[in-house]
Amino acid sequence: MSWQNALVRWYLRNSFLPATREPIDVARVRAHTAKRVWTPSPPGGFRLREQYDAADAPLRGEWLLREAGATRTVLYLHGGGYYFCSPKSHRTITFGLAPRAKADVFSLDYRLAPEHPFPAALDDALAAYRCMLAAGRRAESIVIAGDSAGGGLALATLVALRDAGDRLPAGAVLFSAWTDLACTGASLRENDGRDPMFTGEVFARVAPLYLGGASATNPHASPLHASLHGLPPLFMLAGSTEVLLDDTRRVAERARAAGVHVECEIARGLPHIWPIYAPFMPEARRALDDAARFVQRVTVEADVPGPQSSATSIAS
Repeated sequence: MSWQNALVRWYLRNSFLPATREPIDVARVRAHTAKRVWTPSPPGGFRLREQYDAADAPLRGEWLLREAGATRTVLYLHGGGYYFCSPKSHRTITFGLAPRAKADVFSLDYRLAPEHPFPAALDDALAAYRCMLAAGRRAESIVIAGDSAGGGLALATLVALRDAGDRLPAGAVLFSAWTDLACTGASLRENDGRDPMFTGEVFARVAPLYLGGASATNPHASPLHASLHGLPPLFMLAGSTEVLLDDTRRVAERARAAGVHVECEIARGLPHIWPIYAPFMPEARRALDDAARFVQRVTVEADVPGPQSSATSIAS
């Protein structure tokens, strides 16, 4: 364990964890997160294109574009329990992944709960992916990625695309994915007190914010409960002490049983979505290295057009 990991775990245990025992205050959490966001500079050889106007939908969010041109694309879905965080809060991941994978990365600013409950986030992810295809980006050159709730959303997007008969992307990268909003994993109890970031019971309080009136076992909200046959390759990471560990472990087991190629690492003693601590934490840098290699392995290189306005993309 690196000293950087030890420091992050100490900070989370003393700062973040106590807050998960308190009643959920959506406005306070959002304001706190927005104030604490550290924004790295775009990596060399890339330019940032922000498009946060309502007219930018379905590609509302931000592009990180490779100036030399890219042959692959990552559609990134940020975490935050479906009710907070943004593409800006997760730039350490997207800005770290893009140069490693030599890919354009689009980070989606999907609608948040509770104002926009399920299936709003899923509808936004589906619309963004379909818009990319309509604009000329090939499915075989796209990987969908996400962390925590965004990881569950990425997997749910794959399931929904398959169910609708759409062309599937080349694969998915899932960091500490929350895949079971019914909160049935044994690790919620077994790792309660070991996870430096979350109590085991907090997810049962967060889930209704997103679900609204939907069933917690709806496969498009909780993809753990979906049939996973026919999905593209999955790259999954989770820490051994996470309360959400079983949300990754069970998906990996069920996906493999369904014939899906799965690369899954359970890393000892690393916190929830540790890739977000790049470049500070060496384990985070290695995780992004591994994820980028997966993106390069599963994608078919293809000429991809630059991002267009949503109106042009839909019309093309």
